[in-house]
Amino acid sequence: MPSRMLLLRCLLGAALLMPAQAAVAVTAPGGEGRTVDYRGLRLTVPADWRVVDLDRTPDACLRLDRPTLYLGHAGTQAECTGRAAVNRADTLHLEPLDGAPPRADVPTLKASPGAPLPRTGSDSNELRYALRGSGVMATVSYGTGPDAVRGLLERARRTPAGAPGTVADTVTGAPGTVADTVTAALPAPRSAQEPFTGLGFDACTAPTQSAMTAWRQGSPFGAVGVYIGGLARACAQPRLTSGWIRRQTEAGWHLMPIWVGPQPWRSNTTGLSTDPSRANEQGIAAAEGAADAARSLGLGAGTLLYNDLEHYTDRATWDAPVVAYLTAWTVRLHELGYKSAVYVHAASGVPALSAHHHQAPQAMPDVLWVARWNLSASVSDADMGLPTGTTKWAGPRRAHQFRGGHDATYGGVTINIDRSWIDVDPRLLVVPGAIGLGPLA
Repeated sequence: MPSRMLLLRCLLGAALLMPAQAAVAVTAPGGEGRTVDYRGLRLTVPADWRVVDLDRTPDACLRLDRPTLYLGHAGTQAECTGRAAVNRADTLHLEPLDGAPPRADVPTLKASPGAPLPRTGSDSNELRYALRGSGVMATVSYGTGPDAVRGLLERARRTPAGAPGTVADTVTGAPGTVADTVTAALPAPRSAQEPFTGLGFDACTAPTQSAMTAWRQGSPFGAVGVYIGGLARACAQPRLTSGWIRRQTEAGWHLMPIWVGPQPWRSNTTGLSTDPSRANEQGIAAAEGAADAARSLGLGAGTLLYNDLEHYTDRATWDAPVVAYLTAWTVRLHELGYKSAVYVHAASGVPALSAHHHQAPQAMPDVLWVARWNLSASVSDADMGLPTGTTKWAGPRRAHQFRGGHDATYGGVTINIDRSWIDVDPRLLVVPGAIGLGPLA
């Protein structure tokens, strides 16, 4: 008969158990789920959830598309791949409050003793709760709504070694409302990105500072794409703080902030509506969410924000809502003082936007970033999927993702990346009718 430890390893799959004297203890799944003890908290998660100990597996990716309980501070997340999630799942990340990063991309809330956890949502379907009495930071990620995974926290109990009561009984602070958000003071807005022509990369999660330093010194890249939020963002961003943004800017990186909003596929958590009117509303909401996230990260008005819209094959169904969504995104960003870019595929989003360009050129994105994995580091008309000699997005208004996900190593650091050639000068992009910027010249 196998030992109990071996049995548990088989049952938990990817989960790795800490030694008995450490802060993590997991029991085998039963009829009501799997019970986990972590730093004085005892909670039960559904039996089909993974339990991943990040202290033992620092390379593990905090994926948002698989039901998972993550325990401990995030490590390198070197195993992260992919960029957009077809379906968002309920996940919960518990880590020591001491050392939890001051994330700017999602709200961090507190609750009053004896009260339910604050009821609110977020543009990226993620919330954080500072459980000060327990010394734990809890990050809730959800698909259709936060109540189910938030309920796991509210039903949690202190272990016998801790104080009695629910998790909410251990949280200090004023009554829980959105106004009780716990965040660091917002930095002064930074100016728009510097002009850039050259190689850039994007990774599912913001790399560690040591990785960014090594790549700045040893890689050919000068631009980095970072996923600042959105319903379809596939990986958590535990290092995405205003400080991380500031350090990369000061190091000379050209930043490409990316929003992963609803997508042209059928999903009840991340799908774009097939109704152009509803897609228009989703585009407005995406722009407002992206602008809020950008401001919280210290990226002020004038910054070029990218909307990641993935490839689709059924153009008869999706072209109209895609155009409605991306033009609404652009118009609303301009109203908020930001500049608009979109990431689309050469065989879907590019022809859809091109076909409607003449109808509303002022609502077209300022910059076009095209996915066409032909290994050609160029933004020529052919590589962008545009007619030869076109004036559309001519000049420094283009980027071409010419190679998809692959591992690249520089300075001894390996990151799974997409690779792009970028030719963008945000200074030349005039925002029509933007607040405080005046009308189009």
